[in-house]
Amino acid sequence: MKKLASYCETSKNDRLNRSYHDKEYGFPVRTDSGLFERLVLEINQAGLSWNIILKKKDSFRSAFDNYDILKISNYNENDRKRLLNNKEIIRNRLKIDAVIKNASALRSINANCGSFASWLDSQGSLNHKEWVSLFRKKFFFTGPKIVNEFLLSTGYLSGAHSKNCPIYNEIKALNPPWMRELNSCRFNPA
Repeated sequence: MKKLASYCETSKNDRLNRSYHDKEYGFPVRTDSGLFERLVLEINQAGLSWNIILKKKDSFRSAFDNYDILKISNYNENDRKRLLNNKEIIRNRLKIDAVIKNASALRSINANCGSFASWLDSQGSLNHKEWVSLFRKKFFFTGPKIVNEFLLSTGYLSGAHSKNCPIYNEIKALNPPWMRELNSCRFNPA
């Protein structure tokens, strides 16, 4: 069976992917809006090329009010219609509804743990299957691939970069969550 090339290899010859690879992918993300953005992008990527998402990244940020969780959690039917008519983003009702519902879930997390990052940190060392189970209990439209890419891209799972990639050591120096045992705000995901 042929081994798939890593993102480190496949992004080399593509300006858009290379920029994301070198400046964002796998770097620790600590802000609620930054983490929520990654979750939204990963949800919207499902079934599509990552290039499409990277090209629409700024449009997503604009359409979803700079990922303001409070605003998004209060979106109504007019906001859904606005988003479904926005040609600059992915116009999929299930994905749009998931973003709105997930903003509400994050408000609950913030009320209990203070931030999305604190909640993620409080889970300690989980394997992929445990992360997926946790996300499925708390969020919408979060299958195994979405959860995996979200956690890789935000520094919560190792493996975003191969060890021979120059970015690997840059990220390692930032002490991402996958490198440490975290035990702060324990929170029941149910």
